[in-house]
Amino acid sequence: MPNAVIPDSVRDLGRLVRHRREPLVVQAVRSTAAAVVSYVVALALSSEPVPLTAPLTALLVVQVTLYTTLTTGIRRVNSVVAGVLVAVLFSTLVGLTWWSLGLVILASLAVGHLVRVDEFVPEVAISAMLVLGVAQVGATAWDRVLETLIGAAVGLLFNLLLAPPVWTEPAGAAITGLAARMGELLGHMRDGLTGRPGSAAFREAAERLHEARRLDHDIVRVDAALRQAEDSLRMNPRVKESLMQRVVLRTGLDTLEICAVVLRVSCRTLTDLAKARPDGALYPEHIGVALRELFGYLAAAVASFASLVTAQISANAEQAEKDLDRALTAARGARDRLARLLLDEVAADPAQWQLHGALLAEVDRVLDELGVRKRTERLVEELDRAGPRPATGLARLYRRHA
Repeated sequence: MPNAVIPDSVRDLGRLVRHRREPLVVQAVRSTAAAVVSYVVALALSSEPVPLTAPLTALLVVQVTLYTTLTTGIRRVNSVVAGVLVAVLFSTLVGLTWWSLGLVILASLAVGHLVRVDEFVPEVAISAMLVLGVAQVGATAWDRVLETLIGAAVGLLFNLLLAPPVWTEPAGAAITGLAARMGELLGHMRDGLTGRPGSAAFREAAERLHEARRLDHDIVRVDAALRQAEDSLRMNPRVKESLMQRVVLRTGLDTLEICAVVLRVSCRTLTDLAKARPDGALYPEHIGVALRELFGYLAAAVASFASLVTAQISANAEQAEKDLDRALTAARGARDRLARLLLDEVAADPAQWQLHGALLAEVDRVLDELGVRKRTERLVEELDRAGPRPATGLARLYRRHA
């Protein structure tokens, strides 16, 4: 049926299947399942006809990763139990009024700090308000505490028995996306070296500088995705080399962050050079060609580096390493040709020799950071700091260069 019309419901189901591993989708499904299970258990164990505190607690306890569940679950349980006790006390004494609600919130926040639940202090007040709204009878106090414990136990067991997925793929995609945006920046820097007059070159260089500054926001987003991936690898029984994977991704992001800072400085150097030449081209044509060639090789090296960082098996890592070596070799050759041309330029016009030298130094820093040897040093340092070095997979590849 090539001409058949696909129903909207089928398309929606297909999109759901494609996105079933997205953090928000997985979190929604897992939280819903945990809440339903805790409600069923509470119905069997509690005398309350509608034990809503149990699913409420399960929703607060269940996390995306096993590590965060185990590390934050106890504090979440304490915050919910404290909130329930505060709500039960006030419902017994005064019931729910506008002024008692204010006292409940104030008392809950104070109790949260006393029991040291850290970032979950607001959840003490939230739990107290919710429980106060659904239970205003003091005789149900122990039932509410029981429901809270049921919800907490179900939430913790849910992630212990059904381990959450590993989020290395989204983190790898985020790192690859950051490298792609850095490559786009290098491409725009290359396109700006087309012999335009000084005023136009200065405007384009200033735009590239703003674009380089926006990379900081991209790095923050990648860092958040990487933290989630690191948490999903910790204490996960399905992952054999969790330490190695965490360190590879983290040191890879560190290297790209350094390169992003250097590229921003390079954009500032080109902006200053364009400002110093208001009546002429940024570079003579033959130097502009050499610089465009260099920026192209640098973009390829950044992309190859991201492929190396996100390679999950040794065969992929071997090929990614070869691609990176080729890109870096070509970039170093282009850098040397550019250095010779700039040396002639400085001899003819020494006014901006500092800017020419700074640009070459910045290129050298990027090439050094992307090099396998420098990355190996950083990787080995992190592995030594974290614990014993693994001897399989990517570890063997990097240890060869140590």
